[in-house]
Amino acid sequence: MEVRASLKDVRVSPRKARLVADAVRGKRVVDAIAIARFLPQKTAHDIEKLLKSVAANAENNYDLDPDALWIKAIYADDAGSFRRFKAKARGRTGRILRRNCHITVIAENREAR
Repeated sequence: MEVRASLKDVRVSPRKARLVADAVRGKRVVDAIAIARFLPQKTAHDIEKLLKSVAANAENNYDLDPDALWIKAIYADDAGSFRRFKAKARGRTGRILRRNCHITVIAENREAR
């Protein structure tokens, strides 16, 4: 059984979010929450909340044990970017892109061995 949770329009670039996603991919959800709690990146807090959400979805919606959940897939995709302009020399402008991302977690139930 697959359980999913997603977080939309996170105010961090996808490249930085993938650093944390790579650290927890393939782990048990309980272990991944513990790992994300102690990572120094800003996105680690958002991914920790997302992992708690997928555990709650499994327990409340599908009557699954959150301790038996493993992360099957986690990915950070591009979202819409904020476009800003900064004044430069000689009347020119420089473009500033403030990137956002969508983070999705898919967990699956594996029986304890």
